[in-house]
Amino acid sequence: MSAVSSASGPVSSRRNTGKNYFHLYRTRLAAFGFAAPLIVYLLLFYVSPLVQNVSMSLHRYTRRTFVTGDAPFTGLDVYKEVLSSSEFWMTLGQTMVFVFASIAVQYTLGLALAVFFNQNFKLSNFLRGIFLVPWLLPPMVSGTTWQWMMDADNGILNKFLGLFGVEPVWWLQADNSLWAVIIANIWLGIPFNLVILYSGLQNINGDLYEAASIDGCNGWQRFWKITFPLLRPVTLITLMLGFVYTLKTVDIIWLMTQGTGTSQSLATWAYALAFAKGSHMTIQYSEASVIGTILILVALAFAFIYLWAQKKEEEA
Repeated sequence: MSAVSSASGPVSSRRNTGKNYFHLYRTRLAAFGFAAPLIVYLLLFYVSPLVQNVSMSLHRYTRRTFVTGDAPFTGLDVYKEVLSSSEFWMTLGQTMVFVFASIAVQYTLGLALAVFFNQNFKLSNFLRGIFLVPWLLPPMVSGTTWQWMMDADNGILNKFLGLFGVEPVWWLQADNSLWAVIIANIWLGIPFNLVILYSGLQNINGDLYEAASIDGCNGWQRFWKITFPLLRPVTLITLMLGFVYTLKTVDIIWLMTQGTGTSQSLATWAYALAFAKGSHMTIQYSEASVIGTILILVALAFAFIYLWAQKKEEEA
């Protein structure tokens, strides 16, 4: 009897091992099947355009060579030309002002509104829904609306300022166009910050506020000692996404000013060069690709900063 048991033991063990390997194989095959559409999508619409963009920045592309495909290899020569131009550094400065000014005001107002609506007073849901309207409007509508509001002669902003004796402001003129598009972009970005930060506030335990109130903390102290510290993970992702979205903004700027004057950013400059728009009447594919690559590198740099800050937050 013991001999039969000892003989059947290894056979049963091998059968179980074979079943486990087969089950593991089926699980991995199913996982790959679910991931395959995403992998194909990323390769077609992210990796392939990225590789093509980098390749174009390393060759001298014109309208003819773009069609024929015989663009000469130039290495980093186009990069040197772009980086050595005064227009690049001026545009980079304008881009940074546009990005950081927009994000700072968007986050501050979005956080203030999120804290306000977190009180759950009567009509809070209705009013919060109204604040989401700018986020839902098509860029064409938003850009046209702000262009009309900032018209020097008939714009509602100048008429409002005229009530206080302020002279009409040429919002869309070259010297003021940067602040005009910043104002419009802030209006567009507040709802995004409101939604993300409000969801973060909903996850904070209300008992913490009650305990702080018992300890004698006022509203301002509760905000700085409870709300703001516990919102740091949400704040990091909000600022990171806001930076990327704002850095690549083209639509609202182009609709309002066509990237003229101080409103030109790296994104609108690349668009103008690639499609011969605005003051750039000659297509310059390689230069546009260089600027696009620089935008990607800047976004990646801030992505790594975000990952580093997130790691520090988790360790703390």
